Amino acid sequence: MRTILITGPGGSGRTTIAAATALTAAREGSRTLLLSADRTDTPGTALGTATGPVPAEAAERLTVWRPDPAARFREDLTAFQSRAAHVLDLLGAARLDAEEVTPLPGAEELSFLRALRDAALSERYDLLVADLPPLPQALALLGLPEELRRYLRRLLPPERQAARALRPVLGRLAGIPMPADWLYETAARWDVELAAVEAVLADRNTAVRLVAEPGPAGADAVRAAGLGLALRGLRTEALIANRTLPESASGGWPAHPSPEPSSAPAWAPLLSLHAQQRKALADWREAYRVHPVPHLGRDPHGPDDLDALAVPAVNPAPAPVEWSVTDRIAEDGVLVWNLPLPGAIRDELDLIRRGDELLITAGPFRRIVPLPSALRRCTVAGAGLRDGELRIRFAPDPGLWPAAGR
Repeated sequence: MRTILITGPGGSGRTTIAAATALTAAREGSRTLLLSADRTDTPGTALGTATGPVPAEAAERLTVWRPDPAARFREDLTAFQSRAAHVLDLLGAARLDAEEVTPLPGAEELSFLRALRDAALSERYDLLVADLPPLPQALALLGLPEELRRYLRRLLPPERQAARALRPVLGRLAGIPMPADWLYETAARWDVELAAVEAVLADRNTAVRLVAEPGPAGADAVRAAGLGLALRGLRTEALIANRTLPESASGGWPAHPSPEPSSAPAWAPLLSLHAQQRKALADWREAYRVHPVPHLGRDPHGPDDLDALAVPAVNPAPAPVEWSVTDRIAEDGVLVWNLPLPGAIRDELDLIRRGDELLITAGPFRRIVPLPSALRRCTVAGAGLRDGELRIRFAPDPGLWPAAGR
């Protein structure tokens, strides 16, 4: 299955573009699911039909689903209370009724990720179009599975589960309560679920599409998004330039700053916008596959308007962002780790080595990544940013590397 993740700045029209993408794919013959994180029924408004928390057919071969995070959270909490019933009874805790439960911060994101996993693993569809939250919430959402798995491994290391049979004995000898089996089982189940989401995001058939309105604000958002996605190992398949004014005059839109003198003041703001868009599009085409989407002069509503946007359904999947290690020991005794970070600024980069992990900060984004096995026996010898690529030099540690000839 192909998966297209669509996001963009708030107000850029990303949900409408997601709906248009899904509708085009369905009409081209793909069994398509549009999964939306939008809290309101914007997808339904664009498609001209109501959508809700249950997957429903919006058109031939097109299903739309807006998961209900509150319902999923209530189900999870009810299941947790059932598993922890013995502990809760010992503590004299009063259980929560489903009707009084409201989602905690983060529950909405976890609910959507699980829906994304379930949809991507389904055999009912050929294409999944995921309407993500706006930037930067979408970037935080995409990094959540990796971060949560890291926390789980640190707090409840899987290798310690081998001592389950000894925990009651150790608890009596040490006089300290030991974690119950259900806690490890819950952690293991969450790890499996989060790993499945990570697999969907890392799959070669998963691509990201950015939606932005060409102009200074859109350019800043795209620059930041490209860096944040690259830091997560994701590459943008296409950039949808939404609400683009036409190159030539038609339908009342001016093409060149040459109106009649009497009308010049009225057209001035539109002409300025036209010039800003042309500049942004020229810059974007140097780095992205750009698809301009016309400004209809109104908010799109219904299938006819979505057709008029002419949003492409599926492009060839882009090559994944590869963080490769270059073996150069024979030349100058170093290993080089190449990390593509387009849009990164040297003064906003920071690296910290901590054990077998590397903490990378790029502008407002941060990621903690495990070092490749070969680099764990090395020390950091320096780093440099060149042509949008961070190159980190590692020198082999003599105490950990075998000497030549042994």
